[in-house]
Amino acid sequence: MSKDKKRYLDYLPDKLPNNPMHIAYDWFNEALKVKDQPNPDAMSLATMDNHRPSVRMVLCKSFVPDPGYIVIYTNYQSQKVQEISLNSNVSLVFHWDHLGKQIRIDGIAVRSPVEESDKYFNTRSQGSQISAWGSDQSQLIESHNALKEQIENRATKLGLSKNKNKIKIERPPNWGGIRIWASKIELWLEGQDRIHDRAMWTREIKKNIDNQFMVSNWIGCRLQP
Repeated sequence: MSKDKKRYLDYLPDKLPNNPMHIAYDWFNEALKVKDQPNPDAMSLATMDNHRPSVRMVLCKSFVPDPGYIVIYTNYQSQKVQEISLNSNVSLVFHWDHLGKQIRIDGIAVRSPVEESDKYFNTRSQGSQISAWGSDQSQLIESHNALKEQIENRATKLGLSKNKNKIKIERPPNWGGIRIWASKIELWLEGQDRIHDRAMWTREIKKNIDNQFMVSNWIGCRLQP
C-alpha cells in the first residue's frame, strides 16, 4: 500500500476524546519523529493590534497537553509581542502535508515564568545566546553587515565572545518565552476524495494571578470538511 493511501485510513475516533490536546501532542511528536521536513515544529502564528492582523512562522519549543498550552521564545520587543500586549488573542496553525494532518489553535498569549525562560535560554548555543543580546528584533538596520557588527560590539561590551571558552551568559531581560493557552482547537485529517475528517473543541479560560489560567472542560463537535 502506498504511503498516500495508507494515511487515508487514519480517522479521528467516533467518540471524540475529552481532551483534544493529547491527540494534538501525539501528532506533534509524530511529525518530530518522522522528520519529513526541516522544521516539523514550525507553525504560523497570527497576532493583531487594534486594527490589522499579522502572521509569521515561529518554532514551538514546548507542547504541554495538560493543562493545555504551547511555548515559543522570542524577543519581547518584537512586533508579535508588542501586538500581544495590545491584544492577547492569537491564532496558530501546524500543517504537516506529508502526514495529511493539521492543527488550528486559538488562545490567549502571556509571558512565560522567568524561571522557565531562564532554563530554556541556558540550553541554547553560546552563539545564539550572544545574538539574543545583540539583535533588536523588528527594528530597522542598515545592512546585514551592520547587524553583525552591532552584535559583535555588544558582545564585546558585555565581555562575551563566540571565540572564548564556554561561559555562563545570563538571559537578556527583553527575551523569553510566550505561553499560548488554548481556548479552541481544531484537528484536521486529510481524506480521500476530499472527504476530510474535522473536529473542533472549545473551552473557557480565565486568567488569574501569575499569568496562570483557570480552565473549563473541553466541549467537542465534528465539522463537515
